[in-house]
Amino acid sequence: MTELLKPVVRAKILLVEDDEDDYIITRSHLDELTSLDSQLTWVTNSTDGLQKLTEGYFDVCLLDYQLGAETGLSLLQQAVAAGISTPIIMLTGQPDKQLDLQALEYGAADFLVKSELTEARFARAIRYALSRREFELERLNRMQLEADNRSKDRFLAHLSHELRTPLSSILGYTELLLESDTAEEARPELNIILNNGKHLLSLLNDILDLSKITANKLELRPEPTSLRHILLDIYTLLKVTAVDNGLTLTVNSLTSLPVLITVDSTRLRQVLINLIYNAIKFTDSGGITVDLWVQKADGKEMLYFRVTDTGVGIPAGQLKDIFAPFMQVEDYLTRKKGGAGLGLAISAELIQRMGGSIDVVSEERKGSVFTFCVDPGDISDTQRCYFNPEQRLNDGHNRQGKITLSGEVLIVDDLADLRKLAGYWVKAAGASVDFAENGSQAIEKVKRKLDSGSSYSLILMDLHMPDIDGREATSMIRSLGYQYPIVALTAAMAKDIRQQLAGLGFNDVLSKPITKHHLYRTLRSYLTGPTVLQSDVQPAEKKLHFLVVEDDAEAAQLMQILLESLGVTATLAQSAEECMQLLALHHHFDRILLDMGLPDCNGLQLVERIEHSYPENVVIIVSGHDYEPAVSSSAIVQQSIVKPLSKQTLNQIVSTCR
Repeated sequence: MTELLKPVVRAKILLVEDDEDDYIITRSHLDELTSLDSQLTWVTNSTDGLQKLTEGYFDVCLLDYQLGAETGLSLLQQAVAAGISTPIIMLTGQPDKQLDLQALEYGAADFLVKSELTEARFARAIRYALSRREFELERLNRMQLEADNRSKDRFLAHLSHELRTPLSSILGYTELLLESDTAEEARPELNIILNNGKHLLSLLNDILDLSKITANKLELRPEPTSLRHILLDIYTLLKVTAVDNGLTLTVNSLTSLPVLITVDSTRLRQVLINLIYNAIKFTDSGGITVDLWVQKADGKEMLYFRVTDTGVGIPAGQLKDIFAPFMQVEDYLTRKKGGAGLGLAISAELIQRMGGSIDVVSEERKGSVFTFCVDPGDISDTQRCYFNPEQRLNDGHNRQGKITLSGEVLIVDDLADLRKLAGYWVKAAGASVDFAENGSQAIEKVKRKLDSGSSYSLILMDLHMPDIDGREATSMIRSLGYQYPIVALTAAMAKDIRQQLAGLGFNDVLSKPITKHHLYRTLRSYLTGPTVLQSDVQPAEKKLHFLVVEDDAEAAQLMQILLESLGVTATLAQSAEECMQLLALHHHFDRILLDMGLPDCNGLQLVERIEHSYPENVVIIVSGHDYEPAVSSSAIVQQSIVKPLSKQTLNQIVSTCR
C-alpha cells in the first residue's frame, strides 16, 4: 500500500542559542524533518535576536531559555511588547513546569525540553507555530482591512461634507434668484447653473452609492409601491428634458401592469431615470420608448422594462464592459457628452439586488436597447391595468401656496452664506431668525434666552464646525434645560445616524445640500402655530382625508365616525402592511393617526418606513399612554395623543389642517 506523502512545509527559522553544541543538535533535528524545508539562521545573544525578529523575516523563532547571564524570557517580553508577530518556541534544558507556564503566560507559542526532543514532537511544535503565525497574519490583515475601510468611510464622509457644503450655496442661491424678479434677464444662465449643480450632486451621490456597494453597506427597503406613481413621476420629470432636446418620450404597457408592487421605490426610480436620461443624452434625433410588461421567468412573474433609443449606439467590442464602474464608451460623442461612467454600474448592481438582471443590445448609429427585470413581489392577486402617461393623478396635496408659520429659529453654521440662505427661507415661511456662527456662540445665545424666561422654538445645528462641533454643542444645550427641537444639519449621512444623534438630544436630521422643500417640511413639523396654505386666488375648501391605522376594529370605526362628523374622510388600515399599501395608492393623507400597538410591526418602525417612502405625510401617534414624539427622532411625527380619543381632540387636529 502506497503511503500518502505529506506536503512539504517551508519555513525560515531563527535560532537564538549561545551553545554551539545545541545549535548543531537543533540543526540536525531540522534536517531530519522530511516534511519541513527549513532555512536556519543562528544568533547567540538576545540583542541580535531582537534585531532579527524586528526585521519580520522569520516564520518561527526557537529561543533558548538560558542565554549567558540573561534569560530568554526577557527577549520574549521585549518581542511581545514590540508587537512582533513571529511565534516563539522556548527551549529549556530541564523540565520545569513553573518555567513552562511562565513562558506561555509571557506569550510563547510552545516550549520544548531539549533532552526529551523527538522528531515527531519537534515537527508538531513547528507546524503548530506556523499555523499560529498564519492565523495571526490573517487577523492582522483583517484588522488592517477594517481600519482601511473605516479610514475610507471617514474620507468619504469628509469629502461628502466638503462638496455638499458649497453645493448648498450654489443650488440654494440659484433657486432664490430664479424665484425673484431681479434677475429676469439672466434666467437662462441661472438655469444652466442650477442644472449643472444638480448634475454635480447626482455625481456625488453616485460615488457614495458605489462606495456603499463596494463595502456591502447598500441596503434596499422594499415597500408596497404604486407603479403608476413611479412611472408618472419619471415621465413628468424627463419628458421636459426630452422635448428640450427635440426628442419624443413614449411609455407603453405591453401587458396589464400590477397596481401595487413591492420594491424599493427610490432605487427603482434611480435605475429608470439613469437609463432614460442616458438614452436622451446620447440621442440627437428621434426618440426614446419605454416598454413595460409582466412575464413569467422560472415560474415567477417578473416586471420587465425596455428602454429603446435612436441614438449613437455602442460599439460591439465595448458592450461587455458597459456595466463596469468608471467605464465609458470611447467615442468622441461620449467624451463630449461627459459623465463619470458610474450610472450603469450602479444600476446593474441595484437591479441584481432587486432580484433581476439587465441586458443591452446596440448597434452603432442606430441606437441601443436596455432590457431589465425586477422582482415585483407577490402580484398574483393584485389588481392590474394598462398605463396611460397622459392621464394625470389628481393629487390634492400638490396645491401651490405659501406656508405661514410662527416661532423663532436659531441657525447654527460656521459658513455665513449657508446661514444667510437658510435664514432667508425661514423668514419667507413667516418665522423669525437668529444666527450663531459656532457651537460656543449657540450655547451662549440659548443660555441668555433661557435666563430671560424665553426660548428658541427650533434650533438648526450644523454638525461639522471648528472649536465646539454640533454634537458637543447640542449635549451642552440640552444640559442647560433646553426642551425644544434641535435638528442636525450634515453632509455626511451614514447608517444609523438618526439613532446616534437622537441619543445626543437631536430630534431629526437634514441632509446637505438642504433644499427649500425639505427645510419647509421640517419647519411645518416643529414650529409652533398652525400651518396655513395661502394663495392669491383662494380655492374652494378641499375635504380633508385622514388615514387611521388601528388594529382594534371598534376603536377604528369610532374614530371614523367622529372624523366624518367633522367633515373629514377617514380611510382605515388594520396593519402596517395595509397602511403602506394605501400610501402606495394615495401617496398622501392630510394626517395619519397611527396606533403604536400593531400586530405586524412596531409603531416606530412603521413611522420610519413611512418617512422613508412617503415623507410628505404628517403622523400623529395614538397611544394608550403618554408618548414623547421626540423619541421617534422623525420629522414627520407632529404630536402624540392618548386614548380614548374625544371629538374635541380630533377637532383640534382637524383645525390645524384647515
